[in-house]
Amino acid sequence: MRNTLFFILLALCPLIMAQEGDVFPDTSEQVLQEPVVEIPEQEPVVEIPEQEPVVDLTDQEPERAMVAYSPDFEFRDGLFANFETVKENNPIPPARIVTDEDLFDRAFYDKITVLKEIVIYDENGVKKVLKTENIWGYSRNGILYINVGSAFHRISFMGSISHFVATVTTYNPNTYDPYYYNPYYSNSYYYNRYSQPQSNVGSTDLRQYLLDFETGDVMEYDTESVEVLLMKDPELADEFHALRSRQQKQMKFVYIRRFNEKHPLYFPGD
Repeated sequence: MRNTLFFILLALCPLIMAQEGDVFPDTSEQVLQEPVVEIPEQEPVVEIPEQEPVVDLTDQEPERAMVAYSPDFEFRDGLFANFETVKENNPIPPARIVTDEDLFDRAFYDKITVLKEIVIYDENGVKKVLKTENIWGYSRNGILYINVGSAFHRISFMGSISHFVATVTTYNPNTYDPYYYNPYYSNSYYYNRYSQPQSNVGSTDLRQYLLDFETGDVMEYDTESVEVLLMKDPELADEFHALRSRQQKQMKFVYIRRFNEKHPLYFPGD
């Protein structure tokens, strides 16, 4: 009987051992691993450059391209308050001039420039008064007129060195002196302060002038002025200086033309 139980137990030992292995698994060869933490992918950082402030250009006049002067060039019609507005071809238009004269009258500018003052509206709609004697000139039908000698004269030859003719009135004081002593007169000490008051005698002359379109200077049309203006071009200045005095007088206009060909005059185009 004992032998029989022994063999039964011997046969059941492997089964018991197998079950114990399932309950207590062998962890001697297992390696402890840290838990895996998933890190979400980050989107790449995009650097946005600083933007310049936006400028509203709706009320600003677009920049005009510069064009070389030619006989076909036309100035904008209107009054030029100063020389800078001439260089910019930016006059006060006739519509901003306060007057009862007809804007389309051919003699419109002749009529308003005989007045001592001209009333205008500026670009902001503010009424202003301009003294006529201080106005640089005006443009009529695209032609430029300059204020010289209290009158406006057409610039007939345009260029970096321009030429025009002006009618100038000069006044010479009367030489009469009411206190004049005449030893040959019967009344040696003739005195009468009211009989012949002093007066000015005016004479009108045609004179030629040069206009330096870089500075706005108006100069007499003579060899000295031409020589000064040509100094901006040393080559032409040396040639002109080498001429004899008589040749300089004869060649003045030739050298002005040569200077203008080498140094064109530019204005903003429309």
